[in-house]
Parts: sequence; structure tokens; C-alpha cells
Amino acid sequence: MAPQGNTGAGAEAELPEYAGHYRLESCLGSGGMGVVHVARSTSGMKLAVKVVHAQFARDPEFRGRFRQEVAAARKVSGAFTASVVDADPDAGRPWMATLFIPGPTLSDEVKRNGPMPPAQLRRLMAGLAEALRDIHRVGVVHRDLKPSNVLLAEDGPKVIDFGISRPKDSELRTETGKLIGTPPFMAPEQFRRPREVGPAADIFALGSVMVHAATGRGPFDSDSPYVVAYQVVHDEPDLTGVPENLAPLIVRCLAKEPEDRPTPDELMRELRSVAASYDTQAFIPAQRTGDVPEPEQKVQEPVRRPRRRLRRSMLFVGGALVLVAGGVFASIQLLGDEQPASKGTSTPQARATAFRAWTAKPEAGGKGTPRCSYGAGKLFCVRAGSVYALDPSDGSLLWRHSADTDRWSVPPALSGGLVQPLADYGTHLEALDPASGRASWQRNVPAYNGIWSAGGMLLVVGTDGTVTGMDSSTGDTKWSKETPGHATPSFFTFPNDPLLYVTSTSVDESSTRVTAMDVTTGDVRWDERLDGALTPIGSEDGSVFFLSVDQVFDYAKAVVRYTPGSGATRKVALPVARQGAEAAVHDGVVYVLATGGSLEAIDVDTSRQLWHLETFLSRGSVPVSDGSHVFVTASDGRLLAVDARKGTLAGQTQARLEANNGDVIATLPRPALADDHVYATAPDGTVFAVDARDPSTW
Repeated sequence: MAPQGNTGAGAEAELPEYAGHYRLESCLGSGGMGVVHVARSTSGMKLAVKVVHAQFARDPEFRGRFRQEVAAARKVSGAFTASVVDADPDAGRPWMATLFIPGPTLSDEVKRNGPMPPAQLRRLMAGLAEALRDIHRVGVVHRDLKPSNVLLAEDGPKVIDFGISRPKDSELRTETGKLIGTPPFMAPEQFRRPREVGPAADIFALGSVMVHAATGRGPFDSDSPYVVAYQVVHDEPDLTGVPENLAPLIVRCLAKEPEDRPTPDELMRELRSVAASYDTQAFIPAQRTGDVPEPEQKVQEPVRRPRRRLRRSMLFVGGALVLVAGGVFASIQLLGDEQPASKGTSTPQARATAFRAWTAKPEAGGKGTPRCSYGAGKLFCVRAGSVYALDPSDGSLLWRHSADTDRWSVPPALSGGLVQPLADYGTHLEALDPASGRASWQRNVPAYNGIWSAGGMLLVVGTDGTVTGMDSSTGDTKWSKETPGHATPSFFTFPNDPLLYVTSTSVDESSTRVTAMDVTTGDVRWDERLDGALTPIGSEDGSVFFLSVDQVFDYAKAVVRYTPGSGATRKVALPVARQGAEAAVHDGVVYVLATGGSLEAIDVDTSRQLWHLETFLSRGSVPVSDGSHVFVTASDGRLLAVDARKGTLAGQTQARLEANNGDVIATLPRPALADDHVYATAPDGTVFAVDARDPSTW
């Protein structure tokens, strides 16, 4: 991809092509401190990468502030913020990547649609109170809460941009006398004694934000920031137009002295008493049922985005930018190509052996959620800095192998008789003996941005998009080929499928080119251009299954099955477009899990929805099914089981969150199935096994 020009403030003549291992597809826009680019993680998660301007990268004070911003954002739960996926504040050009959150800023919403109605104001205030409780609980003060730093996401408001936030026990990174913040939404103490600013300053800002949401203006209004500063410190707020039942609570938030303001918990209690009808409905109602709206109909949706045919979108947040998403490399492979098929049956010997659920924590320290796959009678897992094997009968540690990376987005694959740790990117490969964990072969290779396993081969994608096929058993290179016709390709492999699928979507999203390559030889088996923007989700019986998506808004609209032998295509529209969907196929049924927990089963043969269930998960893994149940891992470490025939919740395990861990991973590990057992993992480092046949006993 050629470097792109940038005409934003403080921009360089040429933009970088990579930030870390994230290829920067396009420039979304420029703010005062940096530029935000479309990107996608190796696993396919939509991201945006903020890269600071070179002029600030040379400033040690700015680097310190940016490092503090990353640390603060990582501390806070992803339930109320744009979760940090990756960052490098020490790079030549510091950068940070976050998840994509579709939805307008509060500032844009009020500009387009005017003041919010009372019921929506109550939900907004409650959501912001919850967000501040979460932020303050980990010891962070935001210090710049304002309408442009509030995103109205489908599941509630998100607070973003921690550019001037700081831990309560940290040094204030600012020059003496420099004004830090946005005057109409700053608390009096931020003007009078900035070094004493605490959580109560965010409560004052919340009050100002609520006045703006209710009236379209602030409680202190002037074209001059100096006049506003005087009003904030000395004058009473103007609450004309604020609903009567909310005004007293907002007045308390706008108290001049920090100790007179309510805490987030007090706010939530008061809001429950404000109206018995208080609810937590989404800010953006679900789309109408039936066919997915055409572009003309989208204008009528609550988001009210202007109609435009752009490949990606952007959201400006004051001087910073909300991180948005795009596509580079994607993979839905999770289990190795030599593992048994995930079926709900087991051998008589396995059934005869009594199985007892177990929970193990193989590493006392470590960081992140383990990712595991089953093969050769063992569980093979990766976690930051290590690869290890567990006995699937009791979770005991069989061996551990140190690794110099924590870039795991998929579990190890058993391929060529060896364990293949699949690091997201790097310059070194190694394969391990499944019995001992010792290295069987090691190779130094050119820098790569993705690696997959299929058909006894390792498929390494170079930074230039070239695909190299390596024999999994020896590490020998067998072929190396370019992918012509794909400017920004994505790559997919699936268990028990000897093909590598290369996809790229046209700029106007009207079509997707799909190329199927033989993993053994690199030869193209078929090449087809299919209608719509399509993301592969699985393959069965000679057919490939896709989600038809709106890549700008990250909505799945339909399920598509393409059979290359006959050229037949079947498209089944989802009853409602689903945001941030993860999907998988089993026996012709596609299971779709959306952000917010909507899970549904689509029978492609009959073109109908079999069932729909609201699981209320904020985020979940790719679903896995054995035909009897559908299993999903939740972001808090729970494992959920849903009856595959009825669509009812069959059971769930307890949550397993690591204490004081604010990290949010881009993709959640999906469970592994083998011999009527389910193996899953959790953010606290736990690996556990339960009986797949009776989730009610979990």
C-alpha cells in the first residue's frame, strides 16, 4: 500500500505504512496530536490505530503524557470505554490501537437531532455515572469529560479519550500555568488549584454534559474561554430547559466545592428514584425487522449518518479521534488441522471413563487469557511468554516451553505431527514435540504479519502480502506466491479444509473477490467475484459460508453459502442486522453472535431463522457447536451453553476475571470440543473443562 498524504494539522508529508504489525489501510483524519488510520488485527477484529505526529514524538514530555494516556485507558474496563487492544508509546512514532465502537458522539447527536427527551437523558446520566464509577474505581480521573468524548453506542454511552487523564497518585504532566481541559466542561478547581483535581471534577463535567444534552448548550456559555472560566468559578449555572425531575441532581453535580458533589453510586441511586420507569435500553434502537435497509432507508435510522459510499468511517473527538476499523489480515482458524472433528459423540472407551470437571491455573503469574486447542490426546495452550500442554483428564501440567512473544490471537495448531505456536507476527518460527515440548525445528524468516495452519502446512503471510507455504513437519519452504488482484487481502483457513481463502472487498462494497489456494502447492483452485462485502466464517461439504456485512457500520446483514463446484449461491437475510457479529457453521446451520449478546441460528437450506436468544453478553467468542449445544466464551470468563435445537440457555459457568486487570483482548478464545468435553479459558489465566452433554450441572 502506498503511503498516503495527510493534510491535517501538524501532519507529515507521508504517513507510515505500519504501526507495529498493524498495516494502516487508509487515513481517517487528523487531530491536533495525531492521525487515526483504518486497520484490522491479524484475527480480523476491526480496529483503528492512532499514530502521533512526528513533531510530538520528539517531545519527551508528550511521550510521557501519551504513555500515561495508554496506561489510563488500559486500566478501565471495556464495558464503558473504547478498549485498548495494543499500543507502543516507545515506538519511533508512538501509536495506540482500540476497538471500533459504532455510534455518534453526544456532540454530533445533539447537533443533528436537538436536545434529548427526558427518558433518554436519564439513561444517559445513569450510563455516564456507571462509566465514571468504573473509571474512578481503578484510580483514574478523566479530567476532560465533554460531549465529543462520549460515544452513544448501542449498549450505552462510552467515555473515550484519556489524553489528559491521570492516576490520582501520579505526577501532573503539565507546565505551570498551562490550561489543561475544555473550559465549558471544567470544574472550578481545575482553574483554581489544578494539582488538587480529583474524581469530583468528573462529576462536575457530567453535570455540564447533561445540560448540553438537555438543551444543546452548556450551563456556562460564552464565546470567550476566559468568560466561561469566570462563570464556572463564580456564577450559578443556567439550567433553563433542563427537565424538572433531573435539575436538582444536576445542580448537585455542579456544586462549586468538590465535597458537595454526589459520587457515581449516589447518582445511580438518585436516578432510580427519579422515575420508576427508569430503564437501560440502548441509545440506538434495533433496526426494523425484515430486509436490511437500503442506503436510502439508513438515513432514517437513529444514528442519522449522512449517506456516503466510503469504505470506512471516522468519528472526531475534539482534538483526538475515536478509533475506527478496516480490514487487513483476518483468520477464523482456532483448532489445528489435524485435530478430531468437533462432534458430540465419543468412543465407548471414553464414555466408560468417568469424567470429572476440573479447573487449573498452570501459571501463577502471567498475563492474558490462555488460548487452547485439543490434539494428540492433549490440550495445547499459549499465554504471554509461554506455550504449554495439559492433561485433558485433570488439567495437570505436562510441559511448558518459554516463548519470547505474547502476540497470540489463536491457539497452537497440531500440524505435521508437531505443535505449531502461531504468533501474530515476527521473524522466528519453531515447532515443538507434542510429547516433551522441546523444539523440533526452528527457522528465522522474513518479517511476517500473519501465520495459519492447514493441511499439514504453515502459511506465512509476509509484510508485502506474499504467501509462503512451509512443511509443518520440517519447516522447509515448499512454495511462495503473490496474491494478484488483492490490494489489501484478508486470509482465512478452516479445520479439515486444505484451502487458503484470500478475500478483498471492492471500495464501494458491492463485491468481494475470493481466491481459494491449495495449501500444499499454492495453486489457485478457484477464483470468483461474489456480490456484496463478504467475510468467510467456515466451510462444509464443499461449500464456503460467509457473512454479508456493512463494513462501514460493522453490521452483518445476511448469511451466504457459495458452492464452487456448481457455482450456486444462497443468501439468507438476517431478520435484523447484527453489529460486531461472530459466526460459525455446523451441519448447515450458521450460529451468529452479535455485540450485546444476541445469538441466533440460521438454517441455510430452508432460508429461515430457527431460533433467537438474548444472552446479554457484552462480548463473546466465535460460537462452537457439537449439534446438541452451542458454546460461547464470555469476556468475563464464563462459558455459556445454549440448546442447539430450542435456543434456550442450558447452563453457564462462573465468571473468572483477573483482579485489577483492565486489559481487553481483541478476540475472545472460543472453546475447544473433544470427547464430549468442553475446554475453555478465562482472563485470570484459568483453563477449565466441563461435561458437554449436561451443561445444567456446570
